[in-house]
Amino acid sequence: MEQTVTFALAKGRLAEEAIELLERRQVDCSCLREKSRRLVFETEQGYRFMLVKPSDVPTYVDHGVADIGIVGKDTLMEENRPLYEMLDLGFGACRICVAGRPETSLQDSHLRVATKYPRIASEVFAQRGSTIEIIRLNGSVELGPLVGLSDVILDIVESGATLRANGLCVLEEICPVSARLVVNRVSLKTKAARIRPLVEGLRELLKEERA
Repeated sequence: MEQTVTFALAKGRLAEEAIELLERRQVDCSCLREKSRRLVFETEQGYRFMLVKPSDVPTYVDHGVADIGIVGKDTLMEENRPLYEMLDLGFGACRICVAGRPETSLQDSHLRVATKYPRIASEVFAQRGSTIEIIRLNGSVELGPLVGLSDVILDIVESGATLRANGLCVLEEICPVSARLVVNRVSLKTKAARIRPLVEGLRELLKEERA
């Protein structure tokens, strides 16, 4: 009997783009396109799909509940799990940036940083030798500097339109991020016959599409 390979997909736009990519590689994802409140889907090809909160994808893959995960590099950096990062899928491209009011100086001796990425923020400012106070927010991070909760924010930026609309700007770009395909370390060994051909097929597909 063929081994089942389980995917953890980040809900939302990343899952939609992941489904489109997998379908271009002849992976049947039709069950995921049905209107349903289900969170787990199985296909006749021997694939199981779980739709989970983006920040939970690395956890499911790390614990072996899922063999493969597709999630943003920002989430992987924040969660810092021991996973094999196999492919840069290219979609969901954005940047991790420090942003704030144009007159804000990052050289201040003490900064209050609002972010949903406390690990990344700690590492970024530690490398600069800066002392910071991290204020964890899970949404509308841009509000921090506007209402005096923080001096700056560290967040992902796509177009920068939300920043500009609120009188903020990028003060420093930290790194580009995009969707990545990660694999559980044990699964890569125990299910190699199924996972490796799939990964290599996606690699070739992406290479052709980018050529």
